[in-house]
Amino acid sequence: MSERSPISPRSPRAALEPEQVPPPPKRSDVARSPLVVFGNAVITLIILVMLATGGVYVYGRQALEAPGPLQDDKIVNIPARAGKGDIAEVLQREGVIDANRWVFLGAVFALKAAQDLKPGEYLFQKNANLRDVIGTIVDGKVVQHSVTIPEGLTSEQIVARLSENDIFTGSIREMPREGTLLPETYKFPRGTPREQVIQRMQAAQKRVLADVWERRNPDVLVKTPEQLVTLASIVEKETGRADERSRVAAVFTNRLQRKMKLQSDPTIIYGLVGGKGTLGRPIKRSEIQQPSPYNTYVVDGLPPGPIANPGRASLEATANPARTRDLFFVADGTGAHAFTETYDAHQKNVAKLRAIEKAAQNDTVEPAEEPAPAAAAPADGNSTGATPRQAPAKQQQQRPRTPPARQGAAQPNGAPVAQ
Repeated sequence: MSERSPISPRSPRAALEPEQVPPPPKRSDVARSPLVVFGNAVITLIILVMLATGGVYVYGRQALEAPGPLQDDKIVNIPARAGKGDIAEVLQREGVIDANRWVFLGAVFALKAAQDLKPGEYLFQKNANLRDVIGTIVDGKVVQHSVTIPEGLTSEQIVARLSENDIFTGSIREMPREGTLLPETYKFPRGTPREQVIQRMQAAQKRVLADVWERRNPDVLVKTPEQLVTLASIVEKETGRADERSRVAAVFTNRLQRKMKLQSDPTIIYGLVGGKGTLGRPIKRSEIQQPSPYNTYVVDGLPPGPIANPGRASLEATANPARTRDLFFVADGTGAHAFTETYDAHQKNVAKLRAIEKAAQNDTVEPAEEPAPAAAAPADGNSTGATPRQAPAKQQQQRPRTPPARQGAAQPNGAPVAQ
């Protein structure tokens, strides 16, 4: 009987363990291939990139669409030659975007707008999101400023207004010819060169004049568009009422037809001060017959050129005057004018005006009415037209006395005749 080796006592845990641990399975040659290792790395990298891209997309979309910090609509000026970083700084400072400028730069890159950002003055809406902010700058939707040029200003006065307006830049090289600028309301972005403003006004005047001239009454006495502008400028200075323009134009047309002098006070003033436009005082009696190419009390027919820049309404009224026989008009004390065909009727209207002026001057002594000049009789075809306007109350109070009503003139801006 063979002898057994003695059994060594072990603990229950040790008894459960195998006497020898089996070796790990041998790794296959395919798994150890460099191609497989590289492929696994590439797949892992692709998955990581996709996860990162998805995260950036979600974050970026949220950043583009999230409401911005603006509490109210705001105009912001993006200066010329500003880079992307400068634009981000301006928008950040003005509260248009949040404090993280890198989000703006990233959004510009994502929207492929780096080369399309334009300088200018922009209106950003309340709570505008980043996409709208960038879109506004890319589209170049700059703020348009309304600039109104009133009718009846001279070219010198218009240039002065443009020079004082700080939304424009540059200077005007040459004074525009009188009557070549169209008074109108224009819209310009900040930074528009003043020379460009003048060119736009001149182009607008050419278009309007061509249109009005094409639709003129064939019986109108002016022979060229330039003459139309000249007569329209006188009409413009004589009345600012829309309902009177065509009738005032008819008075001057009738006078031209009868070979009568136009006798318009604005032409006296223009002959004295030119493009300055206003005399700053009443017309003196000695100036009524003072020789001047523009003084229609002295020259026959039209002056050599416009005395202001008429608007479209005056051009149209002059091209299509009312069908009347009126030869005279005078202020009626209400801001309008009284029109008459005869000198006698006109003198009665002048007397009414003087009575109104006298009533406004309780401390003024009314002098005797001057007799009508012999050459003014309608029968000989040389009757004078009277169009004096009522002086404003302030001017009337400053006058020591009221001069006789002057025949054949309209005091622009209510300017009375000085002794």
